[in-house]
Amino acid sequence: MNHHHRKILHTLFAHPLNANIAMKDVESVLRELGAEIKSTHSGKSHVSLNGHSANFSHPSHSLPKQEVMQVRKFIETCGIDPARDYPL
Repeated sequence: MNHHHRKILHTLFAHPLNANIAMKDVESVLRELGAEIKSTHSGKSHVSLNGHSANFSHPSHSLPKQEVMQVRKFIETCGIDPARDYPL
C-alpha cells in the first residue's frame, strides 16, 4: 500500500471525523486491502473483504459523516487496524 492510500485509510479513522473524503479514494484503499468492489445500477457499491460484505452509496462528491462511520465500522469488522497494520 502506498503512502497516499495509507493517508486516506488513516483519515477515515481520524478524530474528529473527517467528511472531506471522496468515495473513489475510499474504493481505491479498499481495493488495496484486497476488497472486491462491484457497482450496482442503483448507484451503490457492493464491497466484499475478508468474508464480510457491505453496500455503500456512491456520492458524486465527498462522503457524508455517517457514510464515513459505516466504512470505518466495515474495515474494523474485517479485522483491519490502520495503526497496527498500516502505520504512517
